[in-house]
Amino acid sequence: MALVASAGIVGGIGIAAKGRELVRRADGWVSSFSGDLKRISGARCEKPSQERRALKFSCGHFDFHIVKASARVEAAASDSAAAGVAVYRPASYDVLVSDAAASVAYALDEGKLRMEVDFPPLPSSISGYKGQSDEFIDANIQLAITLGRKLNELSGVTSKIVFPDLPERRRASRIFKSALELSSCISFGCLDDIRGGEARNFFGQIKNILDFDFEEDVGGPQNDSPDVYIVVNSTTNELPDVEQYVESFAKSSPVILFNLETDTLRSDLGLFGFPTKDIHYRFLSKYMPVFYIRQRDYSKSIPVAPFILNYSGALFRKYPGPWQVMLKQVDGSYACVAEAKERYALGQVKEELLTSLGLQEEEGSTLAFLRRGYKTTTWWEDDIALEESSAWRS
Repeated sequence: MALVASAGIVGGIGIAAKGRELVRRADGWVSSFSGDLKRISGARCEKPSQERRALKFSCGHFDFHIVKASARVEAAASDSAAAGVAVYRPASYDVLVSDAAASVAYALDEGKLRMEVDFPPLPSSISGYKGQSDEFIDANIQLAITLGRKLNELSGVTSKIVFPDLPERRRASRIFKSALELSSCISFGCLDDIRGGEARNFFGQIKNILDFDFEEDVGGPQNDSPDVYIVVNSTTNELPDVEQYVESFAKSSPVILFNLETDTLRSDLGLFGFPTKDIHYRFLSKYMPVFYIRQRDYSKSIPVAPFILNYSGALFRKYPGPWQVMLKQVDGSYACVAEAKERYALGQVKEELLTSLGLQEEEGSTLAFLRRGYKTTTWWEDDIALEESSAWRS
């Protein structure tokens, strides 16, 4: 269901200015420019793989293309969930979580046990490095509770939200007490529930040494046999404990890694002080992304004003739909420009965005090599033979 569009160099004259991205117009065309058109003329976009009709227009010293969506892609599109989405712009976080819950429910109906849900827990304008960590932690907990409720509405399942340790669980029980009282289908747990797990953290050591009892401080509903486990707010160093928890309590139950930013966690594996890369090969590789949004901002230097062109996009997946590369438009929505059954590598996402904008250098050229460099993929994207499962790519 990809919208094929071009906003590239026409006759070597120029490209769209900064911030001018694809816009869907009322007449059904996809435009790379929202200003007044000074000259419009008919043109053909010749491309062996697709038949496309296009219009060419000029504004100042820039030339632009307005490209009709591929007839081949339009004919193949359907209303089924497996067809993916052409344009995605959720109106609220409630809609976002509803879409995630629908994808999880679909996977549960198919018998999937290991799933990943990953999307920004806060608006993209708030960086994880600029904001307070508690804001992201609390946002993830609130969204996980909402996900549990919606899963109960859709499939009638109960959920247990699993925190990194007892202090985190105790804090969440206190802050979200009212929400828990209204949600009998949700309970709280933590990685310290593993035998001997308490001794790993400071509060557990104090309890063992001084014989303190923190049970009254924990609170919250308990459910020893939930239908689904939702793991939140775990770090790279806690991944082995997550693996042990799953082996101990959820070996035959569905588990969702919720907003853990697993690609960020993978980048730390193998470094000094972090778990080895084996945790990806034997554990993370088994988790299939059922709802996934990875947003990225890019820039490209050009030989004419404004000299730096900024553009944004995302890698998107809404199960059972395909993996989709989405280009951000001026209205904040994301339009699909490419899709595939297998997960795109991070470098491939950028290449697809550049191709859709008509900014791709000639294959094999010096400029293409200088921009891409020698290495365009990460170690976890390359080491296919070492993975115990390819679910994370499917």
